Amino acid sequence: MSHRPSSGLAAVSTALLAMSRHLEVRDVLKTIVASARELLDAEYAALGVPDDHGGFAQFVVDGVSDAQWKAIGPLPRQHGVLAAMLHDARPERLADVKKDPRFGGWPAAHPDMSDFLGLPIRDGDETIGTLFLANKRCPKPAGRCGFTEEDEELLGILAQHAAIALTNARLYERSRELTIAEERSRLAHELHDAVSQKLFSLRLTAQAVSSLIDRDPARAKGELQQVADLAAEAADELRAAVVELRPAALDEDGLVHTLRTHIQVLDRAHSAQVTFDSCGVRALPAAQEEAMLRVAQEALHNALRHSGADRVDVTVARRGQGAVLSVTDNGKGFEPRTVRRAGRHLGLVSMRDRSSGVGGRLTVQSAPGQGTTIEMEVPGG
Repeated sequence: MSHRPSSGLAAVSTALLAMSRHLEVRDVLKTIVASARELLDAEYAALGVPDDHGGFAQFVVDGVSDAQWKAIGPLPRQHGVLAAMLHDARPERLADVKKDPRFGGWPAAHPDMSDFLGLPIRDGDETIGTLFLANKRCPKPAGRCGFTEEDEELLGILAQHAAIALTNARLYERSRELTIAEERSRLAHELHDAVSQKLFSLRLTAQAVSSLIDRDPARAKGELQQVADLAAEAADELRAAVVELRPAALDEDGLVHTLRTHIQVLDRAHSAQVTFDSCGVRALPAAQEEAMLRVAQEALHNALRHSGADRVDVTVARRGQGAVLSVTDNGKGFEPRTVRRAGRHLGLVSMRDRSSGVGGRLTVQSAPGQGTTIEMEVPGG
């Protein structure tokens, strides 16, 4: 790999673009580590985020297989050279890390490392991580480090931008937690407005039936049917709310499986037919998958509660490096150009914000009496 400034800066630019595509902290950490290892042509790279108890809250490696990482054992503690970088906040460039007096050894399964370059990642006065590389792939003069001053300078540039990317990712996760709280508040209002009203009507109708049984049995029979209908509607509302409250297992199951399971439950809970199909979808960045799931849930909510549709079709398909989600219903539809006030009620503003927040695009196609199609496209990773 050439280390002329022009090629180095171009590689840094590529690495920064890669970091900017991700919003989840874990994704950002992985991208920083992979970018650093490629940038400086090192055999191994790692990044540790310290906790407040002498260990690491997160520790991401690149160049180590999953089996080897599992054999290494628990996350390292803050000691030796790692601790020095966290506490002294200065770069470390060593010809052989094992010969450094601060070296405290490593587990038997740990790969052998020699030359070493490490930098703290700082946000103002706070050290928020430690980035280090080992075993530069190049001829090494005897007793000298393969990593150069230029390497240290390039890694320093990367570390500065990594601090920005990591801070932004943390802010995003905090804002997402607030969004989840808002979602739960919205559901609480819906439960109060929809389910409580139905249960109140159910109670009144049941009281009316009890007074009619003796003097008008035929009318009482009709009122009992209304009681049954109201009970069924209330049960549907409760099941739908439980589905939305249940945390989606995106990390374990992925977008397609999570959506399919969600839609199967909705299909059973509602009188409308709800279908799902997918084609060639690859794994997407976690933030994009979550945004697509939330948009699908909002669009399904609108279709099943407000459109009067008896069929809703959901598809997810690959498009370029990304994917496109489509939710189509055959309900009453609306006029998009005159729905500004209803747009907030129907969650269109929220859906557009979720889409644009992950670099995606949302389109709405609808007309009175012709149903509605919500389409969301994301770029992928």
